[in-house]
Amino acid sequence: MARYVVKLGSSVVAEDSGALRADVLARVCDVVDERHRAGDDVVVVTSGAIARGIDVMGLAVRPTAVEDLQAASAVGQGKLYRVYDELLRERGLTSAQVLLTFFDMSARLNYLNARQTLRRLLDWRVVPVINENDTTTTDDISFGDNDFLAAQVAILIGAQLLVLLTDTEGLFTADPRRDPSARLVGEVGDPGGLDAIEIGHETSPLGSGGMRSKVVAAEMATAAGIPAVICNGLDPAALSTVLDGGAAGTRFEAQRARYSSFKLWLRYAKPTLGTIVVDAGAARALRDGGTSLLPVGIVEVSGGFDAGDAVHVAEGGVVIGKGICNYSAGELRRVMGMKSAQVREVLPRATDEAVHRDYFVLV
Repeated sequence: MARYVVKLGSSVVAEDSGALRADVLARVCDVVDERHRAGDDVVVVTSGAIARGIDVMGLAVRPTAVEDLQAASAVGQGKLYRVYDELLRERGLTSAQVLLTFFDMSARLNYLNARQTLRRLLDWRVVPVINENDTTTTDDISFGDNDFLAAQVAILIGAQLLVLLTDTEGLFTADPRRDPSARLVGEVGDPGGLDAIEIGHETSPLGSGGMRSKVVAAEMATAAGIPAVICNGLDPAALSTVLDGGAAGTRFEAQRARYSSFKLWLRYAKPTLGTIVVDAGAARALRDGGTSLLPVGIVEVSGGFDAGDAVHVAEGGVVIGKGICNYSAGELRRVMGMKSAQVREVLPRATDEAVHRDYFVLV
């Protein structure tokens, strides 16, 4: 048995006009049915609620105002899910609508609750159909057309593969719409090798992600040991080919050095509320020695955060990591640069570590 997360971008779900691509959704549901019959689990992450709302309301273009986007999502979300539910029910499958927000991913307790719910649905052989709750959140753009959300879901359920369906063949060496010499990148073994590739942010008229967010989502998944594929969701054979182990689009291989689920959550999901600047010695110890950060190595504190909030840790102007701080910003400004004995004189109940190594991740 395998577990797959299949994400459909707005350009796959809907035409530029907002009209649903019913044939594409039906083909995806056919593949979901095939995998279920083979004993596998499939989670569908879908964009397109806003596009559906735009179509229903007869709007000429995608709105830009947050309240208009939220209203369009409110109109479209139920209607979009109903299409999935009917298509899956016709194939004998039970589905469940799951709406998640950035808060569900960023708050650890909510994150764990979401994981429990998804795992129980899969135990029941239910197909979760997941979207972001755009109606109440303004973080639609930060999820990048649900690319980041799909990666987080893959990590949550321990998927064997993340498939990101878009309206292009995959990742190219340049934008193929502008550069006729652009070549499809068939495989990415090391994300660091992508630095020389022009990866654009350009989106479809109804989308919010672009190739950049898909590449970052793939990197998130591979850091958890989950391979990812970006391929053409409009190609009738692409999804089946990928799930059968064949080659289509761009495949990102799982990385050998894997983070724990907690550190992946910390790195990608928990928002930062400030920055701690450290000296060269502390930076070196964090990068090379895997040590905790003590107040003595801190030279500057910016932002307003409380104990338990996440902060960036930087050397000069370069962020080297992210961690959960044991001090508030005000407390840390009082004791930065001090040795542990001095810190305890100022803050008797303070811990020695400003950021413990178990709650720190290099970025």
